[in-house]
Amino acid sequence: MGRFIIAGGGTGGHLFPGIAIARELEGRFEKTEILFVVGRKKMEAEILSSYGYNVSSIHVEGLKGRGWKKGLGVVVRLPTALFQSMAIIKEFSPSLVLGVGGYSAGPMCLAARLLGMPTAIHEQNSFPGLTNRLLSRFVDRTLISFEESRGHLRGDRIILTGNPVRQELFSVHGVGFQGREDFTILVVGGSQGARAINEVFVETLVHLKRGGREPEIIHQTGEIDYNRVVEDYRNRDLKGEVVPFIKDMAGAYHCAHMVISRAGATTISELAALGKPSILIPYPYAANRHQEVNARSLVQAGGAVMILQEDMSGEGLARVITRYMDDRSALDKMGENARRMGRLDAARIIVDQLAEILGVNVN
Repeated sequence: MGRFIIAGGGTGGHLFPGIAIARELEGRFEKTEILFVVGRKKMEAEILSSYGYNVSSIHVEGLKGRGWKKGLGVVVRLPTALFQSMAIIKEFSPSLVLGVGGYSAGPMCLAARLLGMPTAIHEQNSFPGLTNRLLSRFVDRTLISFEESRGHLRGDRIILTGNPVRQELFSVHGVGFQGREDFTILVVGGSQGARAINEVFVETLVHLKRGGREPEIIHQTGEIDYNRVVEDYRNRDLKGEVVPFIKDMAGAYHCAHMVISRAGATTISELAALGKPSILIPYPYAANRHQEVNARSLVQAGGAVMILQEDMSGEGLARVITRYMDDRSALDKMGENARRMGRLDAARIIVDQLAEILGVNVN
C-alpha cells in the first residue's frame, strides 16, 4: 500500500504531470491513496476533483512580480503555510511527498523534510522555477524533464525522466470535436489563455480569409479574454469554435492538423507525444525566457516552428499557416519529427525512482 502527497499547481502545466504520475502510482502500487495539496486557486481544485482526487489547500502565493509590499506579505505568511503543511502531513501520514512545481510544493516538501518523510521533486521546465531550485538542495531526488535544467539545480541525485503526459490524451472521446475533415487549427495559450496570441490570431484569420482560406478553428481563449475574443470574431464575421477552457483536450488534439500555442513544458511534451505539428509562441516574460529553451528542443528536431512574440503579426502568422496548408507532406514530416521527441515512458521512470527512494519493488 502506498500513500502519497503530490504538491504543486498554479497552472495546468504543473497539475497535469502530477495527475499523470498519480495515475502511474495507482497502477503500480496496491491500494494507493493520493492527496493533492495546492494553493487556493479555484481552477486547481476543480481540475483535480474532476479526476476524482482528494485535495487540500494551503495559504501560499508566489513572490515573482508582486512588488516589495505584496512580496513582504507573502514572506510573512510562509510560516503559516509551513505549519499548515505539517498538519496535513501528520494527518495523512504519506509514504512520500512529491513536489511538482508551483508555490505549494515549497512548504510541503520542506515540512516533509523536517518531519523525516522521503521527498522528491519533478521539474517540468528547462529553467527550473525558484521553488525547485531551492528544494533541490535537500530533497532525496530531483527529477528533470530537460537536460538543460541540470546545471541550475543542486543535489547528488538529479535524474532525467522526461515530462509525463496524461494517458487520456491518447484516447479520443470528445464527441464535440469529431467529424472535422477540413484543415483544423487548435489555438491554446495555456490553461489561462494568452491575450497577445488571441489578438494576433484574430488578425491572422482576417488575412487567411482575404486569401480565400477559412480553416476550422478550435480556440481556447482563457476566462478573462473570452468575451472580448467572441466579440472580435463576431465583428469581423469570422467562424470558429471559441471557448474559455477546453475540457476535452484529447478530442481537440485529435482533430487538429496544426496547433498554435505557448511553449510551456507540458504543452511541448503533449505535442511531441501526440506527434502534432505546431507553431510555438513562447511567453516572453517567463523566468530566463525558459519557454524559448523549451521550444527550441522541438524546433531543432524539426517538430515545430517558433515565432517570438515580439516578431508576431497576423500577416506573418497567416503566411506560415498557408505554407503548411499548401504542403501537407511538410506538415506530416513536422508531426513525425515531433513524435520522435516524445517521452511516453516518463511517468513510469518517475515512479521507478519514487519506488527506489522507498526501497520497494513495484511491477
